[in-house]
Amino acid sequence: MFRKNDLKGDALCKDCFFWAFEEEVHKTIIDANLFSPGEVVAIGASGGKDSTVLAYTLKTLNERYDYKLDLILLSVDEGITGYRDDSLETVKRNQQQYELPLKIISYKELYGWTMDDIVKQVGLKNNCTFCGVFRRQALDRGAMLLKVDKIVTGHNADDIAETVIMNILRGDIARLKRCTAITTGADGALPRCKPFKYTYEKEIVMYAYFKKLDYFSTECIYSPNAYRGHARTYIKDLEAIRPSSIIDIIHSGECMAVKKEVKLPVQGTCSRCGYISSQEVCKACVLLEGLNKGLPKLGIGKPHKVKKLEAQGKIFTDTKNPKFVENRDADKGSMANNAAALDF
Repeated sequence: MFRKNDLKGDALCKDCFFWAFEEEVHKTIIDANLFSPGEVVAIGASGGKDSTVLAYTLKTLNERYDYKLDLILLSVDEGITGYRDDSLETVKRNQQQYELPLKIISYKELYGWTMDDIVKQVGLKNNCTFCGVFRRQALDRGAMLLKVDKIVTGHNADDIAETVIMNILRGDIARLKRCTAITTGADGALPRCKPFKYTYEKEIVMYAYFKKLDYFSTECIYSPNAYRGHARTYIKDLEAIRPSSIIDIIHSGECMAVKKEVKLPVQGTCSRCGYISSQEVCKACVLLEGLNKGLPKLGIGKPHKVKKLEAQGKIFTDTKNPKFVENRDADKGSMANNAAALDF
């Protein structure tokens, strides 16, 4: 097996590819000063190729270069029957194979809902919005329970390039400004690091395959219509024309600057749960409130449509303690009527 080095054009044998892969990740870690000796680091483990290779590589480098890190596997159970339950079995095997402690935290435990339950309420159009918001917060909350110093995730170069494109298409300046950062949340309580920032997905696949690592390769059953999939297809088409497109997009994102006069959201904390948020109430609490009130689409709707419903008297928003309150006097005011009205 040979791997074409994108920068030098060198052909590498299998063993040299393994060494080059690990050394490139090590260089990324050292250059970005990602870790300090004695830190407790949680590895976001899903059982997929990225997190499995990340756990294996970090354990290898921690021993080879004596990082002096205390590594822990941290998994989130979204409650997706036929997908997450199977992938968690892979994570449990990884725990034994790599001799690392494992903590699993679930949506049901944190929010009282599983993704199976949520999909029954919202369908397959906007379900990824719920999962993305809940998963990020769940990972942070699990890490806080473990009292770790940092979280590392398996986001690779392809993932970051996709995020840049998605934020451009959405006009999300705030996220575009920080999505290429190798470490986020450094000014908060729990930094997140991406050691695979400059590692291509195809390299990770090759490493996992030829190392014969135990990983779960099935795609989420609820993600066929995910917005990210369209960005991924677009980037793959670009890469076929210009092989350096992925790294080019990342570098472009790194070089983007926002004018000083542009007002960006200021991060604070949620008035309900205390989680980091640029709004008075965080997105997770808004989405959860919508689910619990029988208005699952409220948190993902467009603001002007929510205001229209308020003007019609179909819902009320308490601004001092923001929550969605049913108006039982409007159009007989049932929760079912409100949910039907919120057809965004």
